[in-house]
Amino acid sequence: MRLSGSSFALASALVLLTSFPLAAQEAAKPTTAAEAPTRDTSYIDADGTAHVTRVVPVPEDLSPAAQKSLRHAEPDQGPPQSLAERRKSTDAYTARAREEWVKICPVTIEDRTIGGVPVHVVTPPDIEPGSHDKILLNLHGGGFNSDSGSYTESIPIASYAKMKTIAVLYRLAPEYPFPAAVDDSIAVYKELLKVYKPEHIIIYGTSAGAILTGEVAVKIKQLGMPLPAGLGIFSGMGDFARNGDSIAMYALRGLSGHLDPPASGPHDPFYVGSTDAKDPVLSPIYADLHGMPPTLFVTSGRDLLLSGTANLHRAFLNAGADARLVVFDALPHAFWYNPNLPEAIEANHIMADFFVKTLARKTAAPK
Repeated sequence: MRLSGSSFALASALVLLTSFPLAAQEAAKPTTAAEAPTRDTSYIDADGTAHVTRVVPVPEDLSPAAQKSLRHAEPDQGPPQSLAERRKSTDAYTARAREEWVKICPVTIEDRTIGGVPVHVVTPPDIEPGSHDKILLNLHGGGFNSDSGSYTESIPIASYAKMKTIAVLYRLAPEYPFPAAVDDSIAVYKELLKVYKPEHIIIYGTSAGAILTGEVAVKIKQLGMPLPAGLGIFSGMGDFARNGDSIAMYALRGLSGHLDPPASGPHDPFYVGSTDAKDPVLSPIYADLHGMPPTLFVTSGRDLLLSGTANLHRAFLNAGADARLVVFDALPHAFWYNPNLPEAIEANHIMADFFVKTLARKTAAPK
């Protein structure tokens, strides 16, 4: 995972879900052009496991920038990376991403502490009329072991929604496994409830932050606290006990990147720790999801968490929630981090628009 001059390479460098376990593994030998398959093959073995190769062209309806990004040559797998190296490179990415997004979306950023938890308070220059009493709460991505998204997720959303946004800098694994991140997020939410009505608050996040958003919503319900007006679950999942199909098909960069068969046992043991993988807060797909607020799910066709996002969306629907799913074609995990993609700008506008309309409906509804 190395930083380069282009924003896409920076965004691609984000190992948003699980990179620390790879640090102890030996890097796979990259595939050469001569070794690359030139035709489709498929063999289904006795237990149903599919052994496939596919030749997949870049869809022509993507923007030229997105098509170029998918043609970006990447090795099958970079060198192993320690947790300290990952955090150092992620910090460098985050600083650069902040600069790039602020050029597009001018905001002011203040570092504060709320409920004993450090946060970024991101404020656009032109808050929407009538929105001074509303707040967006971001739970960032970064594989639960680093911060890849507190700026990339809060700056464009604050700007496009014209609403103040708070990004929670929760404690990280492996030093602080589950439920530390949930506890920190709840602490901030409790403090916000002293100032904001629950129907004036939205909670959202990408990747690890999307997973955490679902976990926090379930915990809020368990505690008997008022739920927020809405949720945004962007490329997440709700089941640490089972693998979905997409995680066996796509790498972090979609079809680019080395894939090992999914490991048995719970996802991300460094975050899960000693918790039962089917704990209903850790894995909300096993929770009672009745009464969840309106929720927007966003993913993409080559997202390793496509299955996880779709499965949790279906669980919300089965519980009677107002749950909406948007899937972008062909793009990889959390592509909306990249400010150079028109599809990323579109995705962030879709997210912000959902938040604005959800808050408007909630605040206009009769008590």
